[in-house]
Amino acid sequence: MTDPAPGAAARAAPADPHASPVPANGPRLSVDYSDTSPEALLAAPDTLVVLGFGDAAPDHDDPRYLRVPLRQQGRPQFEVWRARAGVRHGRADGIAWASDGSLQFGALEIDEPDGEDIRAAAEAAYRRMLGFTSGSEYPHLLRIWNYLDGITLGDDDQERYRRFCVGRAEGLGSFDANRLPAATAIGRVDGRRRLQVYWLAATSPGTPLENPRQISAYRYPRCYGPQPPSFARAMLPPDDSMPLLLSGTAAIVGHESRHADSLATQLDETLANFASLLEQARAHRPSLPGEFGPGTRLKVYVRDAGELELASRLLAERLGPEVPRIVLQGAVCRRELRIEIDGVHDL
Repeated sequence: MTDPAPGAAARAAPADPHASPVPANGPRLSVDYSDTSPEALLAAPDTLVVLGFGDAAPDHDDPRYLRVPLRQQGRPQFEVWRARAGVRHGRADGIAWASDGSLQFGALEIDEPDGEDIRAAAEAAYRRMLGFTSGSEYPHLLRIWNYLDGITLGDDDQERYRRFCVGRAEGLGSFDANRLPAATAIGRVDGRRRLQVYWLAATSPGTPLENPRQISAYRYPRCYGPQPPSFARAMLPPDDSMPLLLSGTAAIVGHESRHADSLATQLDETLANFASLLEQARAHRPSLPGEFGPGTRLKVYVRDAGELELASRLLAERLGPEVPRIVLQGAVCRRELRIEIDGVHDL
């Protein structure tokens, strides 16, 4: 189903998501991790969104706050996106939004029809998202996150991730594959059949990037399902003041998963994929660092709870303390994949 009247819904909100003035200084985005309270973080005039993780994260009714139901390893931290000062926010037709005139955050959650129809939920979510963004001053999707329960349950084409991919494509409709945003799709393990989608959109388009070590996801062969995944490997935003947006990345070379028996080797392969992707990004923006460092922020998803501590230890060995990161329990979209990483990268 489509969003029938996003403009009308917005007029009932405290502020209009479709009519924010463009700031004179252009777009800005920074991402950080913090153990400061949500109240303090949300009090800042440049806070675009605060993300809390797991059941221990507090509730909050501010539209800029979103709880992601993935268990966090170690000391709890919030993920904070900061934009230009003067962020406005509200709710419109079940969509939480916040914007600063150049960038807009949006989020929605949809229960699966009959408690077990991820395809229908994905189609509805993407139709509503596109209806909302296309009717706003922020029509260009840069980045999308998708969290769904039981992501690899089911066999062959009935696997839930494959059905999600079909529904997502149906919701996207005739969306140009060469303009697909960066994205992540991760499985929750809470048993709740609710699809959570949130995104970053902009007034100007970014540049989607692909990885020469990997076949573009939207060109995967039929053996991965009737509809290949719809996302780019990364997105270079429209302004140099914004970080490179990294899609969920795992130990896939070409289109095949590697090293199914080793989390450590899968992590190394994943980091090799990022090295290749950063090289591609630097061809467009040479000022980007060639490797992860203090300007990088990573979210690490680990399939098995029993490997969370191992993953944290391996990350400390590979990346050291200078690369900020959080580690979450989340099921990757292929059963043989133990770990996936997304994030942002900048100076």
